[in-house]
Amino acid sequence: MYKCIIFIIGFILSTLGLFFIFLYLNLLVIGYTFLEFVYFIIRSPYCDLFFIGFFLIYLSIGRKKNNELLL
Repeated sequence: MYKCIIFIIGFILSTLGLFFIFLYLNLLVIGYTFLEFVYFIIRSPYCDLFFIGFFLIYLSIGRKKNNELLL
């Protein structure tokens, strides 16, 4: 149950982060270069939401290490 809640929170955070990153694509239209756009996205707190959400999803899906020989 704990992993399911962590997965849902991670999914929501990463979705919000990606939504705002795609929303900021309009900066390319008004004359920003691609490197300026990437620098702006990295400094944006919404980019942090995406990476935090992705990390939470990774933690929730993580496999247990067993001491078994898998053939």
